[in-house]
Amino acid sequence: MRIVASGVSMGKDGLALPESSVAFETGRVTIAVAETGQRPTVLSLILSGRMRPATGAVTIDGEADARALSDRVALVDAPEVSDPPGDLRFDRAVREELALSGRSTSRETVRAVVDEAGGTPWLRAAVDEVPAGVRVRVLAELAAFRRGVQGVVLCAPDRHGGDPREWLEVALDLARRDFAVLVVVGAAAAEIVAPLVPAELLGDPVPDEPDAPDAQGLEEGVLEPESGSDVLDLVSEPSEEARADTHADTFADAGPARVQGELAPAAMVAEHLDAELVESDAPEHTGRARVETADAEDSESPHPRHAAAAPDAAAAPTASVIEPESKARS
Repeated sequence: MRIVASGVSMGKDGLALPESSVAFETGRVTIAVAETGQRPTVLSLILSGRMRPATGAVTIDGEADARALSDRVALVDAPEVSDPPGDLRFDRAVREELALSGRSTSRETVRAVVDEAGGTPWLRAAVDEVPAGVRVRVLAELAAFRRGVQGVVLCAPDRHGGDPREWLEVALDLARRDFAVLVVVGAAAAEIVAPLVPAELLGDPVPDEPDAPDAQGLEEGVLEPESGSDVLDLVSEPSEEARADTHADTFADAGPARVQGELAPAAMVAEHLDAELVESDAPEHTGRARVETADAEDSESPHPRHAAAAPDAAAAPTASVIEPESKARS
């Protein structure tokens, strides 16, 4: 599977996301750099098929099929979109993700998943207190376990601090199991982790489609990567006046669509950017769901590529009832 975004942008004058091109594919890790404001989230939403760009196009295996893209690519830990609430207890956040994957939500299963990631000491801690490496590994593995998922977008794992090599190893593990992996980070983190990606796993972020921007030239909002870095930089600093204009336009009164009295996280981002979300039947954590459990049968055995994400096949089975605050896609 190969996902290619060519000349995509979002927001007035591209300030929410400058015109950018990036690609990622099965068995590879691509590092894309996006900084300031909502750019990491916007880029991640577009590359995972959740949001339609204002300009440019996104294809999956050469086809412009946003529905297939959103069903086959999981968006992990995107700020205010698919991240669990910081004050939510970690074991409860894991239970919610297990439910969305159709797996057992028993205490034994939750503990086994957390143990596998080395997170036992933080099992009952608040999500914001969990070390970055443990948090990213658990959320990424659970997202990758969802039925039909073949690719993963890790959104801004560097914002959690800690050693970036820990979440990089999560990305590398997924690539070795034939997932397509895109990691959207800041320039400082990219400078550290890009040289650590083995050559056989390093994805080329520059699309090879004929309509893609010329990799030898500079376009507005796209910086040429340093020689040998294999990192596509999407950073473009607007002026203070431009920032003020964009903020006013973005947050102007607009009568937002609400579900059950609350604005859905992904819908909020889309409305601020006057963007269109892509709908899909595939369930996904919006970051604000709550789960109740009851005894029932476990789901089917996982695909071999998900073996590392299923440590508790023999655990006492349960079924889950999910009552998300919104049905909007994240």
